[in-house]
Amino acid sequence: MQAGILEPVPALARHLFFNLKAGAAAGRIQTALRALAAHADGRCVVAGLGPPVLAVLGKTIPGLRIAPALRTAPRDAREAAVDIPSTPAALWCWVRGSVPIRGAADGVPGDAGDLLHSGRHIGQLLAPAFALDGALDVFRHGSGRDLTGYEDGTENPQDDAAAAAAITRGLGAGLDGASFAAFQQWQHDFAAFDAMTSSAQDDAIGRRKSDNEELDGAPASAHVKRTAQESFMPEAFVLRRSMPWVEGPRAGLAFLAFGKTLDAFEAQLRRMAGLDDGITDALFGFSRPVSGAYFWCPPLRDGKLDLRRLGLE
Repeated sequence: MQAGILEPVPALARHLFFNLKAGAAAGRIQTALRALAAHADGRCVVAGLGPPVLAVLGKTIPGLRIAPALRTAPRDAREAAVDIPSTPAALWCWVRGSVPIRGAADGVPGDAGDLLHSGRHIGQLLAPAFALDGALDVFRHGSGRDLTGYEDGTENPQDDAAAAAAITRGLGAGLDGASFAAFQQWQHDFAAFDAMTSSAQDDAIGRRKSDNEELDGAPASAHVKRTAQESFMPEAFVLRRSMPWVEGPRAGLAFLAFGKTLDAFEAQLRRMAGLDDGITDALFGFSRPVSGAYFWCPPLRDGKLDLRRLGLE
């Protein structure tokens, strides 16, 4: 597997999104992917392929699909409208940093400058067929908090359960050890959040900010109620690796979840949007997703991305 999927979030990271250049031939795409496969070690650089590149190559990965766009209208004035966009990309790289800064000899990016240059190098490797379409710098906030102050990923599965939720098994060579990634960039409305009382904020999340304890009497619209992984049938466990982002006056959470399929994440998203029971997640009252994409993260073979399923040995 790509080890960075199961490791804790780093202090700093950079998300890179690539799309295919117009008219890129299959041979150039394959050349670029072979170069990436040799460079992405799965720890410093976690890589995922999106449906557009597989479609051009005429290949399929069972379970990979375009992220859905979901829209629902509010039932009353107390609820916010839900507009979840779908923004597919051909390829995604999660360039992961570390603190304290390590020496260049071990190849682990240390600070924001290292991440920038690591990303530039990836762009050069992919240049024959791919163009950078977007980049997002992210960071760990405190002990792993969202910028609203609430702990993120409290219900993450741990150890063997994390691998069971995030990594594919029993599907055969080239598929075992892979993972599916769901990425969404959420932008927070801090003015709306700050206008809420402390108790209303806790009710929206379903936990107390002060001690991270789940509220016994949290409303049905609380985020923890909407996404309680054990409450789905089948259970919808994912491994969250989200980190905050800031761009000028805009800021929010770069949501990242890994799963052995995309079904668990999509089940949670549909319930958040109120498509199960008409109850919208209170999160939409002060935050909204501005992007959404799915990726297949290949396993490793001999220290390189295993792209046998794409016909690339």
